[in-house]
Amino acid sequence: MRIRFTKMHGLGNDFVVLDAVRQAIDLTPAQARFLADRHFGVGCDQILVVGKATRADADFRYRIFNADGGEVEQCGNGARCFVRFVHEKGLTAKRAIRVETQCGLIEPRLEDDGSVTVDMGAPRFEPSHVPFVTESDSLVQPLQLADAAVEVTALSMGNPHAVQVVANVDAAPVAEQGPQIENHPRFPQRVNAGFMQVVDRHAIRLRVHERGAGETLACGTGACAAVAAGIARGLLDTPVRVTTRGGDLTIAWAGPGQPVLMTGPAVTVFDGEIEIA
Repeated sequence: MRIRFTKMHGLGNDFVVLDAVRQAIDLTPAQARFLADRHFGVGCDQILVVGKATRADADFRYRIFNADGGEVEQCGNGARCFVRFVHEKGLTAKRAIRVETQCGLIEPRLEDDGSVTVDMGAPRFEPSHVPFVTESDSLVQPLQLADAAVEVTALSMGNPHAVQVVANVDAAPVAEQGPQIENHPRFPQRVNAGFMQVVDRHAIRLRVHERGAGETLACGTGACAAVAAGIARGLLDTPVRVTTRGGDLTIAWAGPGQPVLMTGPAVTVFDGEIEIA
């Protein structure tokens, strides 16, 4: 099967974007892993599938596959690329769209300066929504790893996150602790592991080990989760500049029950065609 694709990225978090509106696409996990492979396929952190909406209050449907072939609920950097893709490909003339995801509707908007703002919905700190196994409702939870005890804030941005505060993000043990946190038995659906350094009340530095992808240059939902956790813990004030290894995002959150707003770039790299088995 030969399919057309577009390679895009948001701060270096890179995607293969597939138009399932104009071509029939139903990926298997093996096909997703092939497309994501940086040696034999196109190479990416996630595959984004742009499809027709299945509900009347949405413009499109958005499906996300990690590099390991698993389908996941949400991807913030991908959402910014999504709205740029449908606009550039002539699938819509709207600058603001409503997109159906596994976890509900999101609303990305293409700004006049070329950046994209996404209403990511309200963060959920209830353990059952993450999900996270605990008997406490504390915002800061102990988590025992193989050779260390860490403290995390668990929350959902439509997908699960565990955010810990570190003194120096460059020295943070992301490679060692990231996989342990991702696969910790207290996170039954696995989790994205965030390592946040607070610079001041309006700025943080962040690295994220993403579930099913490993450490990426940027993670949009991870940035939203880190800022929401920091504000909830009294460490930050909105808005917050989030500096990742791929660049900066601006995250705003007014507090409980309010949506998190994420603003940042989305870049088209190239278009192509590939044969997949």
